[in-house]
Amino acid sequence: MRKFYKLGGMALAMIGMSVAQTAYATDRITHNPDATNTETIMHVWSWNFPEIARNMKNIADAGFTMVQTSPVQKSFFPKGSGKKIFDENVTEGNWYYYYQPTDWKIGNQIVGTREQMVEMMDSAKKYNIAVIVDVLPNHTAFDIDSVAPEFYAAVGGRDKMFHTNGLTPIRDYNDREQSTLMAMGNLPDVNTENPDFQKYYLEFVNDLLGLGVKGFRYDTAKHIGVHSDPVDTEAGVKENDFWDVVTGRKSVKGVKLAVPADSLFIYGEILQDRNVPELEYAEYMGQTASSYGHVLREMLDHRSADGIDIVSWYHTAAPEFLTTWVESHDTYANAHESAHLTDDQIRQAWVFLTARQNGTPLFFNRPAGSTRTNYYGNNVLGAMGNDEFMHPEVVAVNNFRKAMAGQKENIQIANDGVVLVVNRGKKGAAIVNLSTVAQKIDVPTGLPNGTYKDVVYGQEFKVKGGKIIGYLAPERTYILEK
Repeated sequence: MRKFYKLGGMALAMIGMSVAQTAYATDRITHNPDATNTETIMHVWSWNFPEIARNMKNIADAGFTMVQTSPVQKSFFPKGSGKKIFDENVTEGNWYYYYQPTDWKIGNQIVGTREQMVEMMDSAKKYNIAVIVDVLPNHTAFDIDSVAPEFYAAVGGRDKMFHTNGLTPIRDYNDREQSTLMAMGNLPDVNTENPDFQKYYLEFVNDLLGLGVKGFRYDTAKHIGVHSDPVDTEAGVKENDFWDVVTGRKSVKGVKLAVPADSLFIYGEILQDRNVPELEYAEYMGQTASSYGHVLREMLDHRSADGIDIVSWYHTAAPEFLTTWVESHDTYANAHESAHLTDDQIRQAWVFLTARQNGTPLFFNRPAGSTRTNYYGNNVLGAMGNDEFMHPEVVAVNNFRKAMAGQKENIQIANDGVVLVVNRGKKGAAIVNLSTVAQKIDVPTGLPNGTYKDVVYGQEFKVKGGKIIGYLAPERTYILEK
């Protein structure tokens, strides 16, 4: 589902976090105004394990604290398809193949083997980077004949794998019965309430945890029902308890989540739209702030925040439990909604987003060699993406975010919306010029009076009488710290 629905009102919300989001009694709705987030996620999209391991030091040096991998389970993989991220002829590969599970065992032809994952995990531990794995229990591959016989056997046979109408495409994505019990994007909808499936899948999760994985991104999470959603009684289901099982609230057939869920970073791809029970999902995990990402891209398209509310989070859950982004792999590669934006523009919004007090921002790594007319660039599956994640402005704001722990935000918008300032208490300020022309600023700040040098370019700014005064180069960001 790739729709956008802008929700009204400020987000309510609550509690700080390190690399943990509690899955038991944590209140993810009531905002604690003193909470600050310090983590950042590097999304190493379509990188293989050896490439991630080789670049772990670069990722750590860039100030990121977490790495999110592509899906690591066995996947649909036609012969000859291991070369390109995207091939219009569908012969040499497509990135979305690893979003089509054929078995819940570690290793596929894109990310690599189990042994290579172990080596990658060792590298992550060396550089104190937490690894998050993208998981997708909602569906199998389009080609249900490609699903491993062992997988079918483990869940009680092919007729037990899918919901009663699991092979029927969803017609109305705002209908919760269709959304949770039918085929999203034509992908066969798994009966996630089948205890045998839950056991088999949870054993995979526990295997990953045994390797040192620190969290999960649940793909298409809003297509797996919560308790208020319709139940597939025809398949013998009594309750929608998948989330209770995978967040450790209950065991299934003698298997339980191997570690406390509150020691993990777990968030769901719950793209915002009508009728999505965000409050119920908040009982189990963090959620994606997809509407806020849309607002940031709207700002970039206009090169101004004038008339656009970029302070609200557009979510009913707590901002400290939201995963945020300027763009995701879906907005870039699936819908190409964000692919036209320049690297400079993405960086400007990243600095603004990451300088803020709440949310956990995810940096999507675009393919190496990509341009605004050639989205896939060098188009090599498994290879490292471009080096934008190491840009000095990205590094500066990632480190700024950690340094500003405990400091409340104050956002100023000036010069007809083209200048953004994120003040953090009396300790720092991040400044963004969205414009293609230079700007002079005279903006309120909490920084004490004095002269400050930007940490990247050495540009001097004066603070006098509670205002930052200085000049901004076109499309540039600046970080000031006390």
